[in-house]
Amino acid sequence: MQTLDDMELVKQAQSGSLTAVGELYDRHRLRIFRYIRFKTANTHIAQDLTGEVFLRMVDHLPSFQPRGVPFSAWLYRIAHNLTIKQGQQESKWTVVPLVHADHVSRNGDNPAHVVERQLEMEWLWQGLEKIDENQREVLILRFVAGLSLKETAAALEKTVAAVKTLQHRGVLALQVALAYE
Repeated sequence: MQTLDDMELVKQAQSGSLTAVGELYDRHRLRIFRYIRFKTANTHIAQDLTGEVFLRMVDHLPSFQPRGVPFSAWLYRIAHNLTIKQGQQESKWTVVPLVHADHVSRNGDNPAHVVERQLEMEWLWQGLEKIDENQREVLILRFVAGLSLKETAAALEKTVAAVKTLQHRGVLALQVALAYE
């Protein structure tokens, strides 16, 4: 199954293959979680929303039609819509205080490095909150979720050129925002 591309797995999943559904979940779960986690700054909400993304994937997979964009773009569109909906339910995203931060650490991680990493993430998030929403979305998809330009464009329903422009302007705006932090 791991040698099949996403679209082949989608076809198998649409034919009823639970193994294919599981493989799609395994391939995309961590990246979707990271994307949502970065947008919500709350591990528990991110876990819930990640689960919801894949429940919606399963529900809507029978009617999924490839439109020349990667399957992952469809998943990120679902994740994006869920985080927007979640943000509307909460008046504003809240940054989790360091003392309450849930972070995944590996055995042997130096606690000082874990704290440093968390402080850097909080600093970065504060900078991201100060830039244009579209630029922020592009930067998160490109650099946190690790999407390509094409995948980002598909997820945001924009052209690759528009994504490049937003990325360039977003990086410049973030540099300015972080310089004043």
